[in-house]
Amino acid sequence: MKSNLTSLCVILACLAGTAQAQPYPSKPVRMIVPNAPGGLADTAGRLVAGKLSEALGQQFIVDNRVGAGSTIGTQAAVRAAPDGYTLLTVFDSHATNPHLFSKLEYDTLTDLAPISLLVRGPMLLVATPKLPAANVQEFVKMAKAKPGAINFLTVGPGSPARLFMELLKSSAGIDVTMISYKGAGPAMADLMSGQVDVMFGTIPTVGNLVKSGKLRPLAITSEKRSDFAHGVPAINETIPGFRAEVWVGMFAPVKTPADIIARINTETVKVLATADLKARFAEQGLETVGSTPAQLDQWLRFEMDRWGKVIRDNKITLE
Repeated sequence: MKSNLTSLCVILACLAGTAQAQPYPSKPVRMIVPNAPGGLADTAGRLVAGKLSEALGQQFIVDNRVGAGSTIGTQAAVRAAPDGYTLLTVFDSHATNPHLFSKLEYDTLTDLAPISLLVRGPMLLVATPKLPAANVQEFVKMAKAKPGAINFLTVGPGSPARLFMELLKSSAGIDVTMISYKGAGPAMADLMSGQVDVMFGTIPTVGNLVKSGKLRPLAITSEKRSDFAHGVPAINETIPGFRAEVWVGMFAPVKTPADIIARINTETVKVLATADLKARFAEQGLETVGSTPAQLDQWLRFEMDRWGKVIRDNKITLE
């Protein structure tokens, strides 16, 4: 009996060792997106999740946890088990939320482990065709001649469109008036009709309107001219040093094992380098990145510092 018991213990120990040695991932992985379906983080998350599912042989399932400016979903990821089976895909609001909310239930820098910067892309500064400015240089000249007379639209006080304009105002030394809208439909209608003068918009949002002549492109926010908007000058050409982009990054709960972080990073970088994924993102006006965890951490800290100053200087809040 003792011999049989010993043999059983050995078998159980071997089975336990085999279970522990199963390669990651051995079951489906949940990818939390703290934003609504169809948005930037959701689109990027779904494209990458599909490719990771193919590459790793397990389903990467997008879980939209919407609410409170993306903080509810982020908090859910922070509280998840740090075992590699919960990931978080966020866009640029992740860097601005610590400055827009008086209190968060998590620490943006210490409660999440960076994996990779997935994509980034510029926005276009566009104007109603009724505005007598052909480029950002003429726009700045007009704004300086009549402070406050030109207005710009935003949908949301902490949106990239608002923050990019605040950065442009301070960088160029101009004063333009903000007009806030609750919905994108009325906002775009008023811009095209000339009720509002200018706005910053993503390539998918304003690209077709520019092509049809309903909006006029003044400049692009990338460091230099981009294939996403042929012939449109960069703001950096008129205001040296100006660069602002929307972006999406992938994170995990902070105590996720380093070898799992490394595995996800390696596979993510590989899929982002594929021609078809590059093409899919290019359709959205985004370029794939595929960074190291350290590079994403550095990027996040830079974005937090830069936009934190803009938010404080302009006393912007969501509450």
